[in-house]
Amino acid sequence: MVRPEADGMVPPEADGMEEPEHGPLRRCLVTRERLPKEAMIRFVLGPDRELVPDLAGKLPGRGMWLSARADVIEQAARRGAFARAARGEVLVPPELRARIEDGLRGRVRDLLGFARRAGQAVSGWHSAREWLQSGRAGLLVQAADGSPAEKARLVGHRQVPVVAPLSAAELGAPFGRDRAVHVAISAGRLAERIAAEAARLAGVIPAAGDEGATRRGSARGGRKPGEGPARPGRPGEDERAPRDAMARGRDGAANGTE
Repeated sequence: MVRPEADGMVPPEADGMEEPEHGPLRRCLVTRERLPKEAMIRFVLGPDRELVPDLAGKLPGRGMWLSARADVIEQAARRGAFARAARGEVLVPPELRARIEDGLRGRVRDLLGFARRAGQAVSGWHSAREWLQSGRAGLLVQAADGSPAEKARLVGHRQVPVVAPLSAAELGAPFGRDRAVHVAISAGRLAERIAAEAARLAGVIPAAGDEGATRRGSARGGRKPGEGPARPGRPGEDERAPRDAMARGRDGAANGTE
């Protein structure tokens, strides 16, 4: 339980619950910056004054907002920012930042599933390349633990937004695959939402060397920002495809078939 007098980081008269939740901007409890709400995390109080992250921004009650940054979330939980804003005691759940990270990962996976079912997403190196070449792709989602060389080769010099919020295993799940390294999303609202959630997720993952990263690394074996656990074994179909294609090209040239 955090009491409002725990720290004087934010003046009591400047608490974030006094401002009406109208318009596109919200003020962060910690940094006092006004930012687009899509780049922030909203919190509300539950019936027993427990703090609830409202990642969808739709729960009833007056909201408290933080920038989607790991250090800001850790400071707010540690220094009593929520209690000051709520003008009373607040039950802050343990591992708040980690819970938010897990929730955002789930939101990205759900949006990818929506895009697939709507025919607005394809997975695999060749399918993604076709969408990129045709200009249909408005966003490229790549696995954080995929081959950097193959990811760069697929993008080339194309001017398309690229995000890497999930591991290959996480990225493959919405497509019914064990792994996926490359997913193309057609331009539109879903692509914009996926990009926004990927940006929030990247923000709440601690940078290497941060205090929070040290704690998480000791518990989970270490992880780079935006990266899931490494999966040993053979490369997936996404990564094999370009190498197989190049091998066939070399064989064809040697046999005079190209």
